[in-house]
Amino acid sequence: MTLAKNTADLAICSSSYESLLITAQHVARFPSTVLIEGETGVGKEVIAEYIHKHSPRAKMPFTKVNCASIPEHLMESELFGYEGGAFTGARREGHMGLFELSDKGTLLLDEISELSPLLQAKLLRVLQDREVRRVGGSWSRTLDVRILACTNQDLNLLVQRGIFRADLYYRLRVVYLPVPPLRDRKGEISGLLSYYLQRFNEEFGMAKAMSEKAVQWLTEYSFPGNVRELRNLVESLCVLSLGDTIDSADVERLLPMVESHTESKNSLNVSQLNTLDTSSHHKSSQDASSHYEKLQPTLAQAVAAVEERMILEALQQESSIRSAAKRLGTNHATLLRKMKQHGISGRNPKGG
Repeated sequence: MTLAKNTADLAICSSSYESLLITAQHVARFPSTVLIEGETGVGKEVIAEYIHKHSPRAKMPFTKVNCASIPEHLMESELFGYEGGAFTGARREGHMGLFELSDKGTLLLDEISELSPLLQAKLLRVLQDREVRRVGGSWSRTLDVRILACTNQDLNLLVQRGIFRADLYYRLRVVYLPVPPLRDRKGEISGLLSYYLQRFNEEFGMAKAMSEKAVQWLTEYSFPGNVRELRNLVESLCVLSLGDTIDSADVERLLPMVESHTESKNSLNVSQLNTLDTSSHHKSSQDASSHYEKLQPTLAQAVAAVEERMILEALQQESSIRSAAKRLGTNHATLLRKMKQHGISGRNPKGG
């Protein structure tokens, strides 16, 4: 099986990513539920859209909902709709939910891990019966909706911790498509840099090039924000670089923590890691960056250090936690959870 021709909106820079798209294109032909799992910024929504576009439902609605962005007390009516007079403020004529609006089409449930236990139970019933009942309604509607679900969490781990329903997990995981992080797809970085550089050159009417050393620097960077971070970085380099060639100095100004490939790297053992002070709620982003530059922890610890640094910097640069979450490309609830994991206080964002 070969890829369809209309992939101009995708940067296919490696055989592994092409293999993922081939699998997605094959899966698209069937109505099966698909769970797409991967870190923030890896392109899960792109894969979901690709599946819809190559499915028999391509001309029908493709509806996306972020399960973390809608307050819990509104999510039920958003998903399933409501009858007139179901609650105070409800429209007299009632309201169609996203499931009804997606009939004969595809519904993407992004950040599925953020659903409350109550909504998990209701979603399970919809997946089992293929019927929805509006809030305040007395009868159910049969629907033909293809469900795609995305998450940046390990749902299996959440099941083991009792946070996510096991029965819903197995209903969603009919077809499982894991999207690996960019740090595990190093061979794609140079191709992605070239793709996005060409894209922004066309968009901005530029003719910028990127030096070999700049590419070398960037291929060594871990890109904790994955493809989304790489895309935004290329845009920043195009906008901020003064010459026609983006060189390593331009990269270094934006990513001072990136080590040159010619520099030696120190190792870090477990006992040294245990001595790192992570108890303070008011560590500066410079300290977090310094640990990341000078030490070489395990992959998980390195990712955690970069995540912590990015959160601290966003909090310092923005006026609120909500705006910091938007800057980081995540949502308010997820950022609060991450801050709690890293022991970061929310009392000192920019502006007090």
